[in-house]
Amino acid sequence: MASSSGQCSPVDAAVLLRLLVVVVVGVCGGGGGKAARAAKVPAVIVFGDSTVDTGNNNQIGTPLRSNFPPYGRDMPGGARATGRFGNGRLPPDFISESLGLPPLVPAYLDPAYGIEDFARGVCFASAGTGLDNATAGVLSVIPLWKEVEYYREYQRRLRAHAGAARARAIVRGALHVVSIGTNDFLENYYMLATGRFVQFTVEEYQDFLVAAARRFLAGIHRLGARRVTFAGLSAIGCLPLERTTNVLRGGCVEEYNQVARDYNVKVEAMVRSLRAEFPRLKVAYIPVYDNMVSLITEPEKFGLENVEEGCCATGMFEMGYMCNDEAPMTCDDAGKFLFWDAFHPTEKVNRLMAQHTLDVCYQQGVL
Repeated sequence: MASSSGQCSPVDAAVLLRLLVVVVVGVCGGGGGKAARAAKVPAVIVFGDSTVDTGNNNQIGTPLRSNFPPYGRDMPGGARATGRFGNGRLPPDFISESLGLPPLVPAYLDPAYGIEDFARGVCFASAGTGLDNATAGVLSVIPLWKEVEYYREYQRRLRAHAGAARARAIVRGALHVVSIGTNDFLENYYMLATGRFVQFTVEEYQDFLVAAARRFLAGIHRLGARRVTFAGLSAIGCLPLERTTNVLRGGCVEEYNQVARDYNVKVEAMVRSLRAEFPRLKVAYIPVYDNMVSLITEPEKFGLENVEEGCCATGMFEMGYMCNDEAPMTCDDAGKFLFWDAFHPTEKVNRLMAQHTLDVCYQQGVL
């Protein structure tokens, strides 16, 4: 996403509310015939935060969950609160379906699924996590290093299930979707949760996160990943909660948006460097900021009517347990909204993000 829709200074408020922060990002899928795509991409493998967590947080001791109504009210086949932070499916689900794979990517920790399911798609993501391992500690969620450990364990299980050669082919052919980073700023750095604001300037913290992202991408490449998408930050200052806490001037928090833009420039440079160092690694940078700004500035093009508030409750600060069936004012038609709750997009927007990043994947040769 590439220009902001507000000119404001951040307000140091609603610290407790920000404990519930998790943010929005995009991922990747493709076009063409389903049979051909299924043969080309055997699985979708997901890392990251709540933008792509399909239910792992249900199985751990964290308050950051969404396995209750009205979350999941628009899931295909009927309302089901699966632990996805939205009214329906997430981008990896749409990506998987576009590639001729199952329409839902299962969470690795969900006991309802086994290695037969995970051979076609698996999600290691955890709502509330970040590139900085300290971010995961704020709400006791799964740190990124642990997601990688689950990935190693998954590969061992896959070899036992399918044999070494087939397991290797699945991992190398899979599309690895990575959506992470916003919590590091909004849940950690700017909330003063871990002391990073004392240790680093914001520019130094950007560099710290980009270096962590590079190590992560190089690490999963060593474990066999060959096709990867990495999402940049969205216009994080335009999330409903950030608008709400910006009480003095209203609108988007421009400082946060500038931080996101500067970070994204550094991520793009890192991705180019990584491609040069690892010729067999196909990694696509997904410009989520540009996508989100388009939705905010031209909502009518996408059939949206409200791009400032969430559908759930007042839409100004509710997320997680504050977004529940008892909360008044929840909208009837989430398809008219950019945001489902104060931080996460609606299913409609997740579909748009997935389709756009599909295009990026093909343009950049990942698929």
